[in-house]
Amino acid sequence: MSKVATTGFLSKGITIPKQYFAPLLITGILLAAHISFGILDSYQKLLTAITFAVLTELVLHRVVTGKFRNLSSAYVSGISAGILVRSPLFWPFALCAAISIASKYVLRYKGRHLFNPTNFGVVAIIFIASDSAAVLSIQWGNNMWAMFVIWAVGLISLWKINRLNITLTYIASFIVFAWVRAQFTGDPFLAEVAPLTGPMYQLFALFMMTDPKTTVKSRMGQNAVAFSIALLEMILRLNEAVYAPFYALFIIGPIALIIEDQIHQRKLANKPKDEIAAASAS
Repeated sequence: MSKVATTGFLSKGITIPKQYFAPLLITGILLAAHISFGILDSYQKLLTAITFAVLTELVLHRVVTGKFRNLSSAYVSGISAGILVRSPLFWPFALCAAISIASKYVLRYKGRHLFNPTNFGVVAIIFIASDSAAVLSIQWGNNMWAMFVIWAVGLISLWKINRLNITLTYIASFIVFAWVRAQFTGDPFLAEVAPLTGPMYQLFALFMMTDPKTTVKSRMGQNAVAFSIALLEMILRLNEAVYAPFYALFIIGPIALIIEDQIHQRKLANKPKDEIAAASAS
């Protein structure tokens, strides 16, 4: 019988399987954001996004592998689409969720999907349905308690799964580049930092950037990628790109994974054949 990976959470004696960290945390973000600021268009649209994400995952994974899989990832993508998409219509929520999941099975490089699923779905909706849909961009306003709780729980969760360095590097880089942007634009520094207080950036920094399936493996590489995303985001913002963080991850993420693979292949090519055989057998 296989063991389910668990880890302590906040206090001793409480263990949560790692695959449920993301679903629980994103549900917390949703509840805090909606109770404090009413971010959802409607519960029906949220349910539409979750339903289409789960159904797409069930069908495609069954077709591709012949098996069923844990649906926590599909739930995260669906609820993210339900939070991020803004539209008076239902179909953009369904389409964003379905595209997010489908991208994992269609856009692959050596057996690995290149794009963060939700980020890909959001960028796709921005391009193909800009007349019918937009992306959430509000901040928390004066309801700072919710922001602090979510960031605290989120950062602790990332620490538990060894992904905290990614988000901290991004946040530190974002703050530095916010100061740089302020010098160029003449806007107050706090106005440039303010997006970090919104649920959109919480989803982006806590989930999209830290997805184990679409991040490089080395710690130094993860930090370099987070810094590069923040840098490109600053450049895009200075050129008035409305959805700069999504575009930055869309561009940098796949390039980083391909570069990592190329470096790995070169290292293998330089190793003696007996070492490669031993590494493959282990």
